[in-house]
Parts: sequence; C-alpha cells; structure tokens
Amino acid sequence: MGVLIEVDELARRLSSDEAPVLLDVRWELGGPSQQTEFLRGHIPGAQWVDLESELTNPYTDHGGRHPLPAPHAFEAAMRGHGINDDSAVIVYDSSNSLAASRLWWLLTDAGKDDVRVLNGGYAAWMMAGQEVATGPAVEPAPGNLTVRAGQLPQIDGDQLAARIAAGNPPPIIDVRGPERYAGESEPIDPVAGHIPGATNVPSMINIGEDGRLLPAAEIAAHYVDGETPVDYCGSGITAAHTTLARVVAGLSPSAIYPGSWSDWITDTGRPIATGDQP
Repeated sequence: MGVLIEVDELARRLSSDEAPVLLDVRWELGGPSQQTEFLRGHIPGAQWVDLESELTNPYTDHGGRHPLPAPHAFEAAMRGHGINDDSAVIVYDSSNSLAASRLWWLLTDAGKDDVRVLNGGYAAWMMAGQEVATGPAVEPAPGNLTVRAGQLPQIDGDQLAARIAAGNPPPIIDVRGPERYAGESEPIDPVAGHIPGATNVPSMINIGEDGRLLPAAEIAAHYVDGETPVDYCGSGITAAHTTLARVVAGLSPSAIYPGSWSDWITDTGRPIATGDQP
C-alpha cells in the first residue's frame, strides 16, 4: 500500500463499513484560516484540522516559524479527531498536498503506520464530481492514539551547524524556490540566503499542473538515493512535502530540519551563503 490514495478509492472506502478517519488540513501560508472554506464545502465525514494551532507549537519562541507541536499536545489533538491506534487515516488539503504532508509526517513520525494523502486534494475530489458536505463536522468519539514521536529522521540547527563546522556535513537540500535559495528575494524571513553546501531542489518540482504528485520515476529522477539527505525550507512544512514525494518515489525518507531557515538565522554565528547552486 502506497502513501497516496486516489479519489475513486477514497470514495469507495468512505462508503464501506470501515471508513477511515478523514482529516481536512487546508492552509494558506500567511493567509486567513481556511476553516471558512471547510464550512462551505468538504469531503463528507472529514474533520477540520487547524495547522497553525494543532500542527505547530504556538507557545514557544524557539524552532522557527512553525515549530513542531509537543508530542502530548499533538496526541490530544489527534485523539480529539477520533484517531485510535488501529485507525486508518487519510489526510487532504486544497490541492498540492503541501499542508497535508505536514500532518502525514507528524502522524508517521508518531508511529502511525496507516496514513495516506489524497492525491490532488479537495480540488481533485471536486473535479471528479464527488459528493460534498457543508457546515461543521460531526464531533467524533475521542480516540486512543498513542504518539511515539521520533520514528522519522530529523536534525536540529545545532547538530547541523556542528557537522558543517567539522567538515562532514550530510547532503543538504533546500526545497524553497530558487530566488529564495539564492538570496535574491526573501518575502518572509528577515535574512536572505541558504545554508552553505545546500543544493536547491524546489519541492513543487514534484507536483503537476493538476496539483497531483508526479509519477514515481519522475520524482526519483530529482534525487540521489544515497546517504540520507537533510531537507529544509522556510519553516519545516515544505520540507515534509519533499519527504512525502521521496516516499512516493520509493526512496528513503529524508531527515527534516524542522526549524529550517527561520530557525537557522536566529543564531548569528551560523554561516549563510548566497548565489546559485554550488
């Protein structure tokens, strides 16, 4: 079983006696909450998940713009959506799986082994002419999910900086757009540039015009499956998208730097590079 699910299969599963837990995590960077859009229309049976309050830790000043949630807080949030240890879970966002990949990564890192992402998201569901529900979700019975965080590889800024200083850095991939990587434009963070030694492979290179992930072979062609690379972006969310794409392609999951660039630049002693690919 792969990590993606297509619209037709999801529709069949939702009509079965053992429907999965379905989570809607539509989100827009810097934009308003998408909960209003959820109320206007969502896949029947879906629960609304707020990325900013449930999939990050809003109570810390450390770890970049979207620090990982504390395990106990994430566990409580997911139990509130009715997830049990044996639940099948399917997540989706508006189209390109960017926000959905954050939730997929967190659940997989927590030890949940049956989590899939709707390929193409809500846009694909609508394009297929499937049924839509409106209004608030039906509150589920509380779940019993046990979060065992740490099942996926990750690295923090101090560890990465130490390896760079010692001359044995891992392969580092900056998954932001090329203009942010080069330091030519930085619309979000106060400092422009990239981590020295990083190569630039934008995460959205793995998405087709229809918002669906590309075929496995096309994704795999963008990466070398050797030593586990470290993926980073602006604040850790898009890095999860690249990890999802790698798994779709049959490659090993990359290690994520959760704080990413927004955390890296908080330590003025860490080196910064600008310009094109090394």
